[in-house]
Amino acid sequence: MTLNMGPQHPSTHGVLRVILKLDGETVIDLDCDIGYLHRGMEKIAENRMYAMIAPYWDRLDYIAAVSNGLVWVETVEQMMGLDVPRRAHYLRTILTELNRIASHLLWLGTHALDIGAVTVLLWAFREREEILKIFERQFGARLTCHAWRIGGMPNDAYDDFEADVRRFIGNISGRLGEYETVLSENRIWLSRTVGIGVISGEEAIAIGLSGPSLRGSGVAWDVRKSRPYAAYADMDFDVPLGENGDTYDRYLVRMEEMRQSRRIIQQAIDNLPDGPVNAKVPKLIKPPVGDYYHSIEGPKGEIGCYLVSDGTQQPWRVRVRPPCFINLQALKRLSIGHLVADVVAIIGTLDIVLGEIDR
Repeated sequence: MTLNMGPQHPSTHGVLRVILKLDGETVIDLDCDIGYLHRGMEKIAENRMYAMIAPYWDRLDYIAAVSNGLVWVETVEQMMGLDVPRRAHYLRTILTELNRIASHLLWLGTHALDIGAVTVLLWAFREREEILKIFERQFGARLTCHAWRIGGMPNDAYDDFEADVRRFIGNISGRLGEYETVLSENRIWLSRTVGIGVISGEEAIAIGLSGPSLRGSGVAWDVRKSRPYAAYADMDFDVPLGENGDTYDRYLVRMEEMRQSRRIIQQAIDNLPDGPVNAKVPKLIKPPVGDYYHSIEGPKGEIGCYLVSDGTQQPWRVRVRPPCFINLQALKRLSIGHLVADVVAIIGTLDIVLGEIDR
């Protein structure tokens, strides 16, 4: 039997249509129909000046707008050879790690809800709200934050920024313990996640997985460690890894990632340097002729920007390397042989956002 899951299905985390071929309730084949949110972001960027493009990047993965914007401005900065002040690098690190926690909290709440744990959604949104309050005070927006400027930041940290960040990181450890108390040894959670959607490290690399979806299979690839950017070279943190490559391991990896993000934020806020938050940027931004690729570790995985400059105020070519789009390729491999109900859990474990997939 052929069954359509979506595009209106609430458990697909966006307007994704999954075409399932079933033998009873067992999946024997699967195909994804995407493109419902396609808006030609890359072609739009090729007809805008460099400073005008950043807000479009905020709306790729709209759950992680702060991280998305960072990869764009850093690509242009490195292409132009701009010397961004240390304070800006530290603030960028703090705010992107807060964004990582916010993204993982939304993933945790919706993933748990898909499997039937309603309470965790309410708890996760409680903590996420505190991060969004910080973003609102810093950027003037809660979700699609236009956080950065080429060369630094639009504004320095607001007056109570350090106090608000310290208050949040002081509370989050105990909250994460509450989530794990409810989920980690819950027999229903274990039955829905252990041994579900297993993929080996070799297969994950071959497909192109990145982020927690890759590290859950035991592959220690994290751009923050492998190719440090912002202030990550100054930070001491661990890269959590799974052992079995199943849905449960990817859950454990993301939970530990939130603790490591807290650790990074603590170090950055303790050592936050004084000074300016903007470099000296030419009035007309014209990167030298050539091409350049730069990537960062977003909450969902490696998000990259390939930029080709012809020396004018507009890029000749812009290309996004979106982690969700590439991670979605694994859905078929992860789902075949499992039940229809497991497909919902597997979609959740990939933590996809369709705005980035379709772009």
